[in-house]
Amino acid sequence: MNIHTGQHIPLPQGELAELVAPDCHGQNFFEIDRSLQDLLTLYLPEDLRVHLWPKLQEFGALVGGEIDTLSRTADRHVPVLHHRDPRGRFEDWIEFHPAYKRMEQITFCDFAMAGMTGKPGVFGWPEPMPHTVKFLFQYLLGQSEFGQLCPISMTETTAAMIKKFGGEALIERFYDRLISQVPETRMSGGQFMTERHGGSDVSQLAVEARFDDGEWRLYGEKWFCSAADADVVLVLARPRGAPPGNKGLAVFALPRRLEDGSRNAYRVVRLKDKLGTLSMASGEVVFEGAVAYPLGDVGAKENPGLKMMMNQVSLSRLSHGARAASMMRRCLNEAMTVARSRKAFGETIIGKPLLRRQLMKLLLPTEQALSMTLYLGTVLTAAANGDTNAERVARILTPAHKYRTARDNIRVATGAMEVRGGNGYIEDFVNARLVRDAHVGLLWEGTSNINALDITTRAIGRTEAHKDLKSALLEQIEDCPGLTGSFAGALKSSLIKSLDLAEEIARRGEESLARQAASAVYHSATAVLLACEGARLGADGGDARRLLLARMIIDHRLSPQDPLSSGSSAFETAATDLLLIDAPVPIGAAEQTLSL
Repeated sequence: MNIHTGQHIPLPQGELAELVAPDCHGQNFFEIDRSLQDLLTLYLPEDLRVHLWPKLQEFGALVGGEIDTLSRTADRHVPVLHHRDPRGRFEDWIEFHPAYKRMEQITFCDFAMAGMTGKPGVFGWPEPMPHTVKFLFQYLLGQSEFGQLCPISMTETTAAMIKKFGGEALIERFYDRLISQVPETRMSGGQFMTERHGGSDVSQLAVEARFDDGEWRLYGEKWFCSAADADVVLVLARPRGAPPGNKGLAVFALPRRLEDGSRNAYRVVRLKDKLGTLSMASGEVVFEGAVAYPLGDVGAKENPGLKMMMNQVSLSRLSHGARAASMMRRCLNEAMTVARSRKAFGETIIGKPLLRRQLMKLLLPTEQALSMTLYLGTVLTAAANGDTNAERVARILTPAHKYRTARDNIRVATGAMEVRGGNGYIEDFVNARLVRDAHVGLLWEGTSNINALDITTRAIGRTEAHKDLKSALLEQIEDCPGLTGSFAGALKSSLIKSLDLAEEIARRGEESLARQAASAVYHSATAVLLACEGARLGADGGDARRLLLARMIIDHRLSPQDPLSSGSSAFETAATDLLLIDAPVPIGAAEQTLSL
């Protein structure tokens, strides 16, 4: 307003736009992620890291630019189910927006995201990529497109299941096409398990497999089938005459089309109207005598169907952890972008003490999830190469990772939306979609309760995998340069107490405390990982900030808290100041802060 005339003088449009905080669109999501770049020096062999670096830069630019735009478009233009072809035949098909098909070209074909662990030669590397590399690309993609990570993961796991449990004819027919990068011949995979009563208690499954005229045929309904358009689907079914309960189940490979090109005898009845993951088609399916091929010998005691399918579930849970880590990174980046650009009450809001505390609540679980994702990539690779200790470590950390990151992802997404303010609730920005998509992590591949109970009743109660985890992490502390003294003692003590607690809860069979056990396992493990990463990076002259984050896990996740105490500790204040500036933390500064 002009104070002399009383007239309003409008601001130019450009200046008005500057009042709205920017987002991260257009940035290279690999180049801005210093945490990821640092950790690659620890989790990848040097020759592979150097070889992959240009591809990671290329993909980071795509994810922050073109894929981010395509994903927003595909989220608005959801899949459409058509029940008949133009001539009136019941040839159901699902129509996707061109934005979704373009993302398929980039992810499945250009970057082999469903096949890089199953064949040599991807990106010119002579061997199949280790699981760590697969998780790297999932972690980057999920920062823009969450929905397509489901068919990517299911295609990879379908191929792995067929290769591990299928006969020669089945492998020859499907495997190479499932891991193919050729658009005209590649196949996509899926898994249809859930029925109307829900997904966790599979003992009630009613879809029936009948052996008629030398072929297995499926009858019945599946209630929630993601990637409903998949070319090859793994179906959990009960052969006619099999006993009730889990032991009577078998796994079948179901092609969408038969060898003569005709449509197999099952229909997608409708697509689900979901809260999130809108770009990907989930539907209800009815089997009407669909031809299917068994994996393994139906009814064989040494290869029961449920046990086979749990291989797929474990791989999918690991993928969910990577997805949650990726979404939290996008949320954190969005929140930091807003905090460093938006001004309120005379200063940039990142200087506000309460907001700084809120940002730390976003940063800590984001970094925990990244460390656990990369560590599990190396563990899974070792287990695939015959390391039985690594297999047991993966057995306990996989459900812990899925449990904790799924829950943390919701809090981080909601917190980042709040940092942006009212604009975060508007679909023009990515925050609203991140909040919607985050919630599905609680449901797919087991709810929080199912994953927590998997840790106490099976991983600990039956396998005693916590003992292998304890040994592996204590060895990490001992072998870590510079990680000594009282802080190393605190890490060891929190790890031992956490795993002893989880063992005690498992031994007593206290299901009501299974979540407490799951959180203790996750937090104590990530504290050790972050501390060792920070110490190793700092010893080489790099960023030692992860030492500070490890201390925060001990203080805020593994130590008693007095809800009526006031004031922040000197350590917390100093650590926050170091962690919220965009600069590496030298090892000396980290060690000095740890002593507070």
